[in-house]
Amino acid sequence: MTITLIIILITVAVSLYASEKLELKNQLMFNPYQVVHHNKVYKTITHAFIHADFMHLGINMYVLYSFGQILESIFTSRFGEMGSIYFIILYVGGIIFATVPSIIKHKDNPGYNSLGASGAVSAVLFSFIILNPSAQLGLFGVIPINAGLFGVLYIGYEMYQNKNGRSNIAHDAHILGALFGIIFTILLSPSFVIANFMEQIKYIF
Repeated sequence: MTITLIIILITVAVSLYASEKLELKNQLMFNPYQVVHHNKVYKTITHAFIHADFMHLGINMYVLYSFGQILESIFTSRFGEMGSIYFIILYVGGIIFATVPSIIKHKDNPGYNSLGASGAVSAVLFSFIILNPSAQLGLFGVIPINAGLFGVLYIGYEMYQNKNGRSNIAHDAHILGALFGIIFTILLSPSFVIANFMEQIKYIF
C-alpha cells in the first residue's frame, strides 16, 4: 500500500470520527493562539486530519489521490528507498509551513480556528507540477490544460482571493503549501528539477 493511500485512509477515518466528537475536533483543530500562548504545537499538524464537512474532505482526498501516488512513484524512481521518506516530509512539511501566515496574523486571536489538509495537498500538487509542468490536466474534470499553466492560474486565483475574498477559506495556507512543495522538490535535486522543468516548459506556451 502506498503512503498516499495510508494518509487518505487515516485522514478519512479521523475526519469522520471527529465529526461526531466535537470535543475531539476542537482538540485537533489549529488555533494559533493556543499554539503560541499555550504551547499546543501539535495542533500545527493534527488539524490536517480533520475537515469541515464531506465536501471539504472529498476534494482534498481526491486531489491527493490523483497526484500523490504518481508523485510517490517519481520520488521512489529518483531517490530509491528515500523516496517514501521524502514524500512524507513533503506532506508533513506542507501541513506545518501552511500554518505560518495564520500564526503571524492570529497569534493573539483566541477565536481563530482552522482545519483541513489543503496546505499539504497543495504541497503535493505543486511538487507534481514542478516536476511535470507539461502534463495534461483536466480543469473542472473536462477542460484540458497544461499543469504549468494551471499552477499559474491557481496561484493567481489564490492570491486574488486572499486579498479580496470574504470567505472562511485560508487561501494564504494554500499559497504557502504550494510554495513549500516547489522549494522542497527543487532542494531535493536542484540540477535535475530545474533542467527537467526548463525542458518541459517550452511545450506549454
